[in-house]
Amino acid sequence: MRHFGHIAPEVRQRLFHQEPCEFTADSPARLLSAALGATLYSPATRPRLADDILKQARRGVVSMVLCLEDSIGDEDVAAGEENLVRHLADLAGRPDDTVPLLFVRVRAPQQIPDLARRLGPAVRLLSGFVLPKFTEKRGLPFLEALAAAEEDCGRRLFAMPVLESPELLYRESRVDTLEGIFRAVDKYRDRVLALRLGVTDFCSAYGLRRAPDMTAYDVQVVASVIADVVNMLGRTDGTGFTVTGPVWEYFRASERMFKPLLRQSPFLEGQAEQLRARLIEHAMDGLLREISLDQANGLLGKTCIHPSHTLPVHALSVVSHEEFSDARDILRPEQDGGGVLRSAYTNKMNEVKPHRAWAERTLLRAEVFGVAHEDVGFVELLAAGASG
Repeated sequence: MRHFGHIAPEVRQRLFHQEPCEFTADSPARLLSAALGATLYSPATRPRLADDILKQARRGVVSMVLCLEDSIGDEDVAAGEENLVRHLADLAGRPDDTVPLLFVRVRAPQQIPDLARRLGPAVRLLSGFVLPKFTEKRGLPFLEALAAAEEDCGRRLFAMPVLESPELLYRESRVDTLEGIFRAVDKYRDRVLALRLGVTDFCSAYGLRRAPDMTAYDVQVVASVIADVVNMLGRTDGTGFTVTGPVWEYFRASERMFKPLLRQSPFLEGQAEQLRARLIEHAMDGLLREISLDQANGLLGKTCIHPSHTLPVHALSVVSHEEFSDARDILRPEQDGGGVLRSAYTNKMNEVKPHRAWAERTLLRAEVFGVAHEDVGFVELLAAGASG
């Protein structure tokens, strides 16, 4: 699979200076953690689950979570498990279909080895499990169960803990909770693909819900948690993990209080103004702003609950030609001693040592999402992806 693999090769050649790489579920963890992109959640109870997975793959989705937790009722868990096992077995029997990276969000540790056993040969389709309400105390049994399931089925299985507990939100317990989370995930570092932020649960603790023209960063109690999670768990010194962006809850706008967040100027050529109108109508201008703020705050990828969110996440993850040029210059072997360079775009300073970690992250993102041609921006990527 590859990002933007659903659009025609000749269109990709027109858009990309460097095309996104191909990858599989067996690719190195460092590559997969960066490649998750828009991770689409789906209830495991869907009656046409196998067909839905393939349909989303054809639309450009590369990672999905099949949820047995908050998205279904308590009384539906057993039926959801049965439905999941049946449809993955069906999917495993279909020839030559590209399947996204698939994860199962469970409720209890014992579900992990049980589902791996029940899946039988179809477990090969599974990339891992999403672990809810993760803290050191609650999370370690999940990680131990994952390790046991991996050994039993003989397949590499990843964990994606969700950071959403009240202990993490409350100021008086936050640092201790983050330190405990670090101890747990560090112990199982090779199995932890990414850490996911459960911002809806954070808001719930205070009876809050952000409007479609607000981002998570406008809700200060939430923004402070994101900052501390990145501070303690997202460092680039070799101790950190990929941290993914929070879910965007909206897919059609209600009446607005504020002006749209999406500037007109990037959309003025051709038919792009119609694209801008559609994005605003479906509350995507807020999403686009939040994705940009996610990236500015050190997050990569995003939890999504609607297929229409996938393309904006991926389009804004593509590395611009200017970013690529700067990153490549910073990492040239002859610059190992440090120093300051003028950007090839002659609009900024590139300071080699302070900007090295940024450059390394940028080139990893370039590998999985590609590098746009010099005259291609996110509007062209959105338009091509929507018509692909």
